[in-house]
This record gives sequence, C-alpha cells and structure tokens, in this order.
Amino acid sequence: MSYNTKQWQNKLADACQSYHMPSPVYQVVSDRRGGRTAWSCRVEVGGEIIQARFWFDGKNLENAKEDAAELALNRLTSTRSPSSATSRGSIW
Repeated sequence: MSYNTKQWQNKLADACQSYHMPSPVYQVVSDRRGGRTAWSCRVEVGGEIIQARFWFDGKNLENAKEDAAELALNRLTSTRSPSSATSRGSIW
C-alpha cells in the first residue's frame, strides 16, 4: 500500500473545515514486536477516534497517518450530507 504524501490528510482537513469542525488531531502509536517496532496512527475528528487499519515500519509512518485519515474521511462523509454542513452538532 502506497499513498501520495498527505493526500488523505489534506482531504480530511478540508472536509472538517467545510463542516465547521476543529482540525483533525493525529496520534502516532507504537508496538514493540520482537526486535522491531511497528507504528500506527489514530486520528480524532469531532470527538471520535479512528484507528488506522494497518501497522507500518517506522520509515512508512506517513502511510499510517494516511490510512487513519482515509478511514476518518470516509466515516465523516458517509454520516453527513452536504446540506448538514452548517450544523454544529455531533458528526456521528
């Protein structure tokens, strides 16, 4: 899996702005696995925390952020219609 640099992160930030929501907050997480460390990411959007699907080697950490951003954007856009963009209530 390869992502263009920050493509999903930028789309998620744009969606949050259009829905008048705070910017997404990313949290990088690690898990020691034998002699190596695996990295993943969580993103908080509208009070909901979305975990990336996959774990990555440290050199591919940006992919973990992109994975979390993609999931969060899909969740955000599937639960909100464009007509509700001015609503400031819960997104979920």
